Amino acid sequence: MLDLAAELDRWIEEGRDFAVATVVVVGGSAPRGPGAALAVDSEGTVIGSVSGGCVEGAVYDLCLEALRTGQSTRERFGYSDEDAFAVGLTCGGTIDMLIVPVVGPTRAVLASALSAAAGDEPAALARVARGPAELLGRALLVRPDGSYEGSLGGHPDLDGASAAEARALLEAGRTGTVELSADGSHCPGGLTLLVESNVPPPRMIVFGAVDFAVALTRAGKFLGYHVTVCDARSVFATRDRFPDADEVVVDWPHRYLRGTVTDSRTVLCVLTHDAKFDVPLLKAALRMPAAYIGAMGSRRTHEDRARRLESEGVTERELARLRSPIGLDLGARTPEETALSIAAEIVALRRGGTGVPLTGSNTPIHHDGSVPGRSAAA
Repeated sequence: MLDLAAELDRWIEEGRDFAVATVVVVGGSAPRGPGAALAVDSEGTVIGSVSGGCVEGAVYDLCLEALRTGQSTRERFGYSDEDAFAVGLTCGGTIDMLIVPVVGPTRAVLASALSAAAGDEPAALARVARGPAELLGRALLVRPDGSYEGSLGGHPDLDGASAAEARALLEAGRTGTVELSADGSHCPGGLTLLVESNVPPPRMIVFGAVDFAVALTRAGKFLGYHVTVCDARSVFATRDRFPDADEVVVDWPHRYLRGTVTDSRTVLCVLTHDAKFDVPLLKAALRMPAAYIGAMGSRRTHEDRARRLESEGVTERELARLRSPIGLDLGARTPEETALSIAAEIVALRRGGTGVPLTGSNTPIHHDGSVPGRSAAA
């Protein structure tokens, strides 16, 4: 639902009644993951997508029915070999959907959640996705400090326990489900909560204001990263050269990195391939939190760089974090092709992909990697 926050926040402000269908659980191969949403207002206007087109028509009807009845429902869609015309997923997977009318007592807390997400405020929205009919669709908005708005109803301990679980997912920047008992205890079986996390976009820091960096900056923005370009040379690190970057920093790369904040979602791309920049930068990077650390250069450059890093005290375990030469083997030549190669490796690492062609392989099309909060990647 939060992936449609900007549009739905506007619908709230305009006073529209609407219903939202949200993917809760995916089984096997399915086009979109948990948190993907489709919304329909009382006039029949529709936004969003939950399956890439396979079941959208049926979900549209379910949203209209939820608006008519004022009741939340849960529906499962899968693939039917027996009826070629049955509504289902042609990819062979299954998706469980939560359909919630944004009317009545839940409207206020959902409105607050949409407003927070539209304003890029970190927050988690927890909703009852499986449980007693009277609780289905009930919602909590949970802030980073653990405070919350709304109520799931039921046992008095349920809200506090649910808020704690949602806060943990928010801190990890993940969207997912939580199993709780109806009394708020952590014994699975009574309730399933869908928790959607809205966190700031993950960072991509590109070191080296070269032509490859111009293309990579565009790719990073396309993937939903907050992109920073850093180079010590002011003549190259300019806003004119990097119009797609969120920040352009003129500083020594290792000094900037030591003074900035990284976390487990941060992507660091070193494109300078110059030892006087690379070695102190990578020495710092390999000891900091990051999801991906890649460095450009030939295999000979990489071997020389590795020897220099080892002489600086970088351990074998730390060095194993380095992706070098950077990117997947696509046969890339141009800056744009090279940027695609790097972006592909980042996505593969983030989602648990192998990087091998899907044609002729037995690898899953959709992997069970963690789902980041809206960022755009996460």
